[in-house]
Amino acid sequence: MHDHREVEPDLRIFHESESPQGKNQAHAGRRAVAGGEYAADCTGLTMAWARQPHEVLEAQRLRWKVFADELGARIATPSPGYDIDIFDPYCDHLLVRNADSLLVGTYRVLPPHQAQRVGGLYSETEFDITRLVHLRPRLLELGRSCVRQGYRSGAVIMALWAGLAQYMRSNGLDAMIGCASVSMRDGGHYAASLWARLRQTHLAAVEDHMQPRLPLPVASLRQNVPAEAPPLLKGYLRVGARICGAPAWDPDFNTADFPLLMRLADVNPRYARHFLHAPDTRAGLAAV
Repeated sequence: MHDHREVEPDLRIFHESESPQGKNQAHAGRRAVAGGEYAADCTGLTMAWARQPHEVLEAQRLRWKVFADELGARIATPSPGYDIDIFDPYCDHLLVRNADSLLVGTYRVLPPHQAQRVGGLYSETEFDITRLVHLRPRLLELGRSCVRQGYRSGAVIMALWAGLAQYMRSNGLDAMIGCASVSMRDGGHYAASLWARLRQTHLAAVEDHMQPRLPLPVASLRQNVPAEAPPLLKGYLRVGARICGAPAWDPDFNTADFPLLMRLADVNPRYARHFLHAPDTRAGLAAV
């Protein structure tokens, strides 16, 4: 859910194979990170869904390190040092590890039947999504995406996206919903300017709009600051996602959250060929 820095994913560096243990592996080469951040060796990445409680705890620990320790978010949690909320037990947690089994990236996903059990989507804590009710039976919510510092080269996010695509296919889902977070360290002027630009080029149809419960106060902010979309948001838009209305303000994370919706039918053909139409003969990617 909350943004992290990495360069644009490169489709040419990624492929998958099945390990003897039945897990899916994503192999990617070393790449430099934009802005001079050190890039660790991303050769031999392993992609799998969490199956044991300790694996979920690893994901929650990584989320805390990125969101709280690194970005300064205020996180309400029953266990300090771990980003834990009421949605976690109902989610499936996608994990990417390096060759030494260190967890370097994670996503959590909330499928429709589990959203019913928990009483709704996380997105509904920030947005009124009434207009999307017709999508709910086949709608997957994405959240809590993060990549360990030093691994934000694009290879890890490629592995995560490949796992999401396989999950969608395996579970017969049509659309994904989530948020891309933009820092408000400058008081929100950058985020307001980005919204002013993207609403002209990447706004969803009005029937897909979501209304923020705590809107970013755009009218009181500058909207003429040069604003390029952060890498993760830019990647979503390239793949085919649309922005479903004005951003919400998340004071705990000090971010402006841009609501996103992506229908598989709208995925950019370049990405669709890679993620959605390859034969899926591998095991272990259905919901656990």
